[in-house]
Amino acid sequence: MTEKTTPQTPFPAASILGYPRIGRRRELKKAVESYWAGTIDAAALDAAAKEIQLGTAKRLQGLGLTEAAAVPGTFSYYDQVLDAAAHLGAVPARFGNLLNAGGELDIDGYFTLARGTKDQQPLEMTKWFDTNYHYLVPEIGPETSFALTSSRIVEEFAYALANGVETRPYIVGPVTFLLLSKASDDAPAGFNPLSRLEDVLPVYTALLGKLAAAGAAWVQLDEPALVVDQDTSAGEIQAAVARSYEVLSAAPARPQLFVSTPYGALDGQLGTLAATGIDALHLDVFKGGVPSAAALAALGTKTLVAGVVDGHNIWRNDLQASADKIAELKKSVATLAISTSTSTQHVPHDVEEETQLSEQLRSWLAFADQKAVEVVTLAGLLTDAGAAAVQPAIDEATRIIASRATADGVRRAGVRERTAALTTADFSRSEYGVREAAQDKALNLPPLPTTTIGSFPQTSEIRTARARANRGDLSTDQYEQLMKDEIKRVVELQEELGFDVLVHGEPERNDMVQYFAENLEGFDVTVHGWVQSYGSRCTRPSILWGDVTRSAPITVAWAEYAQSLTAKPMKGMLTGPVTILAWSFVRDDQPLGETANQVALALRDEIADLEAAGIKVIQVDEPALRELLPLRKADQPAYLDWSVNSFRLATAGAADATQVHTHLCYSEFGAIIDAIDGLDADVTSIEAARSKMEVVHDLEHHGFGRGVGPGVYDIHSPRVPGSDEVTELLSTAVKHVPSRQLWVNPDCGLKTRGYAETEESLRNLVAATRTVRAELLATAK
Repeated sequence: MTEKTTPQTPFPAASILGYPRIGRRRELKKAVESYWAGTIDAAALDAAAKEIQLGTAKRLQGLGLTEAAAVPGTFSYYDQVLDAAAHLGAVPARFGNLLNAGGELDIDGYFTLARGTKDQQPLEMTKWFDTNYHYLVPEIGPETSFALTSSRIVEEFAYALANGVETRPYIVGPVTFLLLSKASDDAPAGFNPLSRLEDVLPVYTALLGKLAAAGAAWVQLDEPALVVDQDTSAGEIQAAVARSYEVLSAAPARPQLFVSTPYGALDGQLGTLAATGIDALHLDVFKGGVPSAAALAALGTKTLVAGVVDGHNIWRNDLQASADKIAELKKSVATLAISTSTSTQHVPHDVEEETQLSEQLRSWLAFADQKAVEVVTLAGLLTDAGAAAVQPAIDEATRIIASRATADGVRRAGVRERTAALTTADFSRSEYGVREAAQDKALNLPPLPTTTIGSFPQTSEIRTARARANRGDLSTDQYEQLMKDEIKRVVELQEELGFDVLVHGEPERNDMVQYFAENLEGFDVTVHGWVQSYGSRCTRPSILWGDVTRSAPITVAWAEYAQSLTAKPMKGMLTGPVTILAWSFVRDDQPLGETANQVALALRDEIADLEAAGIKVIQVDEPALRELLPLRKADQPAYLDWSVNSFRLATAGAADATQVHTHLCYSEFGAIIDAIDGLDADVTSIEAARSKMEVVHDLEHHGFGRGVGPGVYDIHSPRVPGSDEVTELLSTAVKHVPSRQLWVNPDCGLKTRGYAETEESLRNLVAATRTVRAELLATAK
C-alpha cells in the first residue's frame, strides 16, 4: 500500500458530491430522446452533452467552487451505475456482443442495455437508496468478462480541462457496484457478485491510470452501499473494502483517491477505509451525524470531507447547526473540507427561477445552486480569518428558518384537531373475507380479471391543450371538453380490447403527485423544478410546506363522467399518502408520520365522495412505499408502522363492497412483504416483468391471501412484449399464486408510452390472459 502524505493538489475546501445533469431546461432529455427518435445523430448528441457539461462546470465556478477538482464530473447520459458497467465491460451474455470494432461499448450499445431490444429485456431497474432516482441493475456471473471498454470518463475530464475547468472525475466504487449488482441468469444458485471483486479491480486500476495520464488530480469513487445494512455479511464487506482500496491506492499511476459515502452514517466501515491508502473520505454528517473523536482520529492526515449541507431536500440550510458540526469536527480532524451530504442531482437547479412562488417561500428554499453557495459559505469557517465573514449569513439563515414556524398555513388548527382525535378504529376495515364476498357480488368479475394501472399515453395533443389552457388560450369549458373526448376514446379502446376493469386514462393530470398538490392546501408547485427519475424521465416534485387539507373534491367529476360511458367497473384513481410525500419535497419541521396522516385524511374524504358518485373500485397508488424505507434495519419498523397506517387511514372508511386497489413498483418486495400485507388492500398490483416474476416466490412463501397483479408488461421500455412472452409470465404466476387471487396488468402506468406500442402490448396482454384463463377452466373440468 502506498499512502500519499503530501498531496500534489489539496482537496478543495468547498465542493459538492454531484449536480443535476439533465440541463436547466431538460436539454439532455430532449437531446437523448431526439437521438432515440433518429432526428439527430451521435455527433449532435455528443455536442449537446458537452454543452451541458461545460455549462455546469462554468456555472459552479461562478458560484464559488473555483479550486481545482471542486467541480465533480458526474454527468451521465442515462445512469451512473450503467456508466460503471459500461467502463467495466459488464455486458450480460444475453445481449450478445455489443462492443464495437474498437472493443468499446459505444453509445448505441450503452442505450441497448438501458432500453432493451425487440428480443431482450433491458437491465432491471430499482430504487437508488432512499431516493426517487432509479438505477439499472448490472447482471454479474462467473461468466462475466471484465475489461476497460469505455473511456468516456477520461474524455469528459479532458474536454473540461481543455476548456479551463479542472474537474473531479466520478465513478461508482467497486464494492458498491458489485453489491448493487444481481446474479446473472447463467450464474449458479447462491452466486454473489461480490465474489468477482478481484476481477474488477484491475479494470478500475487501468481507468485510474488513464485519468492520471490525462492530468486528473483527484477521482471520486462513490460507495453509498457502505451506509446500508446489506444481506452480505458485514465482515465480508469489510474485507472487500479493505482489499479494494489496498489495491487501488497501490496503483503505480493514479489520481488521489476520494471516497464518498452519502445517504447515512458510515459507522463500522469508517475505520476500514481510514486504514487504507485513500487520500480523502466523505461522510454524510447531515444525516449520519458527527462520529466520535476516537473514530475520526483513525483518519490521520487524510482529508475529511464533511457533508453538512443536505443534498437530498430543498430546505435552506441551518447554517448555525452546520457551524456547530464543523467546530466539533475541527477538534478531531487534521484536514477538513466542506461538501454536500449527497449529490444535488436530487434537487432542481435554481430556486431564483421560481418567480411564481411567494418571496417568503423562496426564502425558505435552497436548490442545487443555492446549496453550492451554502457549501462555499460554510467553508469560510475552516480558517480563523474567514469565520467572521460567515456570521452574517448564519444569522440571516437562523432568522429565516425561525420565521417558518409562525407563517400562515404552516399550522392549521382544524387539521391538527382532526388528527389528534383519531382512534384505532379509524385505521381498520372489516375482515377481508367479508369484503371479498361483498365485492364478488358487486363486481362479478371473471377469473384473471384484466386492468391497467391508471394512466394512458399523454399525447402531444393532450400536453398542448394543457399548455394552452395554462396560457389562457383555451377556456375552462373548452379544455374540459377536450379531456372528456380523450377519456371517451380511452374507455372505448379498453372496451374494444376486452378489459374487465377500466380506467379513465388520467389525461387531465400533469403528474400523479403534482395534480393532487395543486388541489390541496399546504402545497406549492414549481415551473422549472425538474429532477431526474431515471434515464430521460424527469419529474417536478411539489413543495409540501404546511398543514394539508382538502377544500373540495379533486377527481370525482372525471371518474363519474368516465363511469357514465361504460357498464364495466371504472377505477377511481388516487395517489397514496406515502407516495405524495416521497415524490414531493416535504417539510422538515415535524415527523413524516404526522404529515402523512394529514394527507391520508384528505384522501379519505376523496374516497367517500367517489363512493357517493357510484365508483365501486378505487385505486390508491403507493409505488414509493419502499422508497422512504430507512437504510438501517433498526430504523425500519418505525417507518413501516406509520407508512402502513397512513394508507389504512386513507382507505379504512371505504365500504365493504368497495374494492380498494393499490400499486407498487420497483422495490425489493420480499424485504417489505409484511408491510404490503399490512396495507390490507383488496388488490395489489406490482412490478414483475423485468425480473421475470421473481416476486411470485415471495408471495408464495409469505402466503399472501388477497388479490394481486404481478405485472406482465414492462412499460419502462419501448419494446412490445409478444402474447407468448406474456403467457409465459402469467403461467409462471399461476404456478405460485392461487389463480383466484391473480389479476393481469402492466407493471405501471402508460403515460410515457406511445399509443401504437401501447395498443399492441395491451392486445397481447388480453390474448395471453384468454389463453391462460381457458387452460385454467379446462383443468378445472
